[in-house]
Amino acid sequence: MNGMHIGFDLSFAHTEGAWARQGSWVGQDFPNVRMYMELARTAERAGVGMLFFGDGSGIPSTWRGSIDPAVEWGIQWPRHDMSPVIAAMSTVTEKIGFGLTYSSTFMHPFYVARLLNSLDHVTGGRIAFNVVASTRGADAANYGFAELMDHDLRYERMEEFVAVCRALWDSVAPDAIVRDRDTGRFADPSKVHPIDHRGRFFTVKGPLASVPSPQHHPLIVQAGNSPRGIAASARLADLVFGFGGNLMAQHRHRKLLDEALLAEGRGPAEVGILWATQVIVGRTTAEAEARRDAVHEFWSEEAVATYLSHNAGYDLSTLPESFPLAELRDEIVAANASPAGLVGSLIAEFGENHTMSRAEFFAHGRGRATGLDHSIVGDPATVADALEENFAATGSRGGYMFSSPLAMPSGFAEISELLLPELRRRGALAPAYPGATLRENLAV
Repeated sequence: MNGMHIGFDLSFAHTEGAWARQGSWVGQDFPNVRMYMELARTAERAGVGMLFFGDGSGIPSTWRGSIDPAVEWGIQWPRHDMSPVIAAMSTVTEKIGFGLTYSSTFMHPFYVARLLNSLDHVTGGRIAFNVVASTRGADAANYGFAELMDHDLRYERMEEFVAVCRALWDSVAPDAIVRDRDTGRFADPSKVHPIDHRGRFFTVKGPLASVPSPQHHPLIVQAGNSPRGIAASARLADLVFGFGGNLMAQHRHRKLLDEALLAEGRGPAEVGILWATQVIVGRTTAEAEARRDAVHEFWSEEAVATYLSHNAGYDLSTLPESFPLAELRDEIVAANASPAGLVGSLIAEFGENHTMSRAEFFAHGRGRATGLDHSIVGDPATVADALEENFAATGSRGGYMFSSPLAMPSGFAEISELLLPELRRRGALAPAYPGATLRENLAV
């Protein structure tokens, strides 16, 4: 059996009240880079494969059309461009990788390809590019979009975006740089060429004015869960993120991805899924459960609603007292927003014709906002048992992207210092850093 690869999702280690919980830094607050440098050292000692940062450039404003609740309670904000933080973390580590997110819906591929090439040099070949098709209205407004782009069109743009990035990375051949000190000849012109790309969304001359980086192509990560998103994963992803905590949904995602990979002429064994899984571990199960219960204290009804509306891209304040789930899904789709999160999970559980009350919906939404609906809670042995069982049941290809609702740094430090040693003792983890690059280290 293949071993589990482990990543840490640090996207929200400082939001939703985590900054104030017991176990948080005293005298250091986001965005102090020293916090992340220290956590990177801890994670590398534990053999974590990748530290991952999602992104969003807008303050949540979907709920009732206002940013005020998100601003007041720190819901999914603040969000900084974490590329400088990654550069800093790389200077105090040697092996651990870093995942950076940019939106193919709003960004330009030349800029992103150039930046990732530079970061791959700085980190010594440890960069992954998490490419996303954006579904949030607050982000769209900051890039001049009056409304969200059509769902399927976003994925067409993503596929062209990645194709342009790859063409740019290939536009300077790995052996183009000769650096002949005797003649002064720097590079071979026959191995540097324009890409002359003219597509539906982008026109790019090229070549990339950069020295080829250690990985040449940074690892491509993608998290689409809809049929169209999974098709995009099969075409372009080296590694996939999937939503953990629901075995039926995990089986569906793995099955659809395998079918799509075969349709693309790729082997299903080539692409692993890291299942997004929230973990709360304590020295005893009672300690872990007490920490879980403390998370609930932060989440008011308004905080839950702000979180859910932002991530769906749909103002849930408009919900009637009761509604069929399929009707809500169709309204979200019509708004070019994303039905794949809470609504998709509820349909998988109850069926699309199920009629749900508004109160029931927000009760389920609390579990999604807190992450406690897909959390594994317990002492190291209990959590390790659950992970081993789930990993075997989902095909033993990939691993887990752990998040924590606890304070930074204690939540991730305890995963590093309590859970990962238990998994390694059992032989459940993939070898730590067998190669020189992130691509080699996260190979399935």
